[in-house]
Amino acid sequence: MSASTTKIFPRYVVPLHEVDMTAIRAQGAGGQNVNKVNSAIHLRFDIRGSSLPDVYKQRLLALRDQRITSDGVVVIKAQEFRSQDKNKAVALLRLTELVESVMLVKRMRRPTKPTKASKTKRLNNKDRRGKLKLLRQKVSQD
Repeated sequence: MSASTTKIFPRYVVPLHEVDMTAIRAQGAGGQNVNKVNSAIHLRFDIRGSSLPDVYKQRLLALRDQRITSDGVVVIKAQEFRSQDKNKAVALLRLTELVESVMLVKRMRRPTKPTKASKTKRLNNKDRRGKLKLLRQKVSQD
């Protein structure tokens, strides 16, 4: 893997030229450093224009994620660290996690029925609890 690609999934590599990263000034606390250093990263990834397989593109575009614009562009802002390099790594990691989330297809749950033994056990426990509660009642004086 060369320096111009980022590994997204064990089988797939995205070229870094498809990812647009811009350094911007971070918001929030940080003292004088915030006002003079562009340490935050604004990452943009065009889903439709990428080299991702069409299946993954469709899944990404179907996601209800606020980071994906109506034009099909993923916008990620990373500003946790004071270092631009660390923020770049975090932004790429978030993009990786987003793409990986659509690459893994969840298995459909096959509903199962309870076994006869489990039904019997449940009914026996209900019966036992009911009898125990009957013993707690007041005794009538008839």
